[in-house]
Amino acid sequence: MTTPHVPVIRPREVADLPGCVDALAAVHASGVPYPSRWPADPIAWLTPADVAQGWVAVIGDTVVGQVLLRDTPGHGHNISRLYVSPAAQGAGIASGLLGAAVGWARERSLPLTLEVRTDAAAAIALYERTGWRRTATTEASWTTPGNTSIQVHHYTLDA
Repeated sequence: MTTPHVPVIRPREVADLPGCVDALAAVHASGVPYPSRWPADPIAWLTPADVAQGWVAVIGDTVVGQVLLRDTPGHGHNISRLYVSPAAQGAGIASGLLGAAVGWARERSLPLTLEVRTDAAAAIALYERTGWRRTATTEASWTTPGNTSIQVHHYTLDA
């Protein structure tokens, strides 16, 4: 039995997807530009074909965040779709989700990368605080809804 207000981080299951969409919608509605464009099919956006593993953070019966580890051809294993609903932010949940993905990858000796918008100060602070090393800054392959280019930082995590 879990305590109702203590987050539990566990592997994501198909039954978690509606809750993942709700948490993502809360992030998007909060004014944070994530995702930059709301997907036509949020469940498809959360379940790309290259997912190696996913995790959720749950408080009680509510999904409050998630992260994916993707096996992206030519890019290795990539941390992706990491977010925490606004009501649950500030409790270390993003760090816990990131730690779950990193731990799983390290158990398998997988190299890790990620990319993050250059204006995502809180995410950048999390990555740099947890040992990620910035390797490049480039223009993203996607744009804002107004077709404005976006810059992203690329990071790697040394073993």
